[in-house]
Amino acid sequence: MEYGSRLKLIAPFALMVLMLTLLPVMAQYEISSIVLQVYEDGYVQVNMIVVPDNYTSQVEVPLLGEHVENIIVTDGDGNPLDYNEENGRLLIYSGMSHLVNVSYYTPDLTSKAGIVWTLNVSSEVPFTIVLPQNAVVVDLSDIPDEIAGNAITMPPGNQSISYTLTGIESTSENPGESGGSSNIHALMTVLLLAGGLVGLAYAFRRKSRGFSGRIPTREEFEERLGNLNLNDDERRALLYLLDRGGKASQAEVREAIGLPKTTAWRMFKRLEREGLVKILRGKKENWVELRF
Repeated sequence: MEYGSRLKLIAPFALMVLMLTLLPVMAQYEISSIVLQVYEDGYVQVNMIVVPDNYTSQVEVPLLGEHVENIIVTDGDGNPLDYNEENGRLLIYSGMSHLVNVSYYTPDLTSKAGIVWTLNVSSEVPFTIVLPQNAVVVDLSDIPDEIAGNAITMPPGNQSISYTLTGIESTSENPGESGGSSNIHALMTVLLLAGGLVGLAYAFRRKSRGFSGRIPTREEFEERLGNLNLNDDERRALLYLLDRGGKASQAEVREAIGLPKTTAWRMFKRLEREGLVKILRGKKENWVELRF
């Protein structure tokens, strides 16, 4: 066969190999942290840490809000990364970065009725809201996971926080106004403490329905699972964790029950939302721990 003929046969194959080599890898990722800094004018700065899967060159992250401004995307060392914004999502060219920091501003998460502001967020992972210093919380859609000063960590789901702004930053020298500010400070402290006590009571109530922290027998555990709305894969995963002493890596559980990675990830998230497991995030892999 002549050289030219051989070249014609080889060229299409070589082109296909080259295209496959250059094809970007689209894979899963994990959102490690979401912090929402709320400002008095209703704008919210969204700060998100994304952990791409190994060998991922691109990740596509949904934006919280239709209108966003001042988008900044960097790797773990603070180096800027390229991205495209389209249809409410960020397509980030992460390369070989193990960590991606995303930051932007949006006015779409808050609304105001009279003097009451309400922030609405839908998230598949827990997130922290940092309210203005002069904010007083008047309503919460769920019991917070944690309250620390003006920072409130909420569980996953469709959550809302309503608050008012007291104007305690006023520089007036009127002694009466100063006393009013002190009273407002005290009121806010009482509200936050009350929220913390409610959270502790809720946690105690959930724990009391379990096994008081002890490891149950398999028969006791199976009886409890029978009273829960779980599918077969979830029951098998929880029983496997029990047999392993209450803790195992996500990969180990996934392989033991034969689930695809994405399906298992969603299952673990649901079990965590139900308070049945706790996901422990590690540097190389995540672990799952039973909540007795």
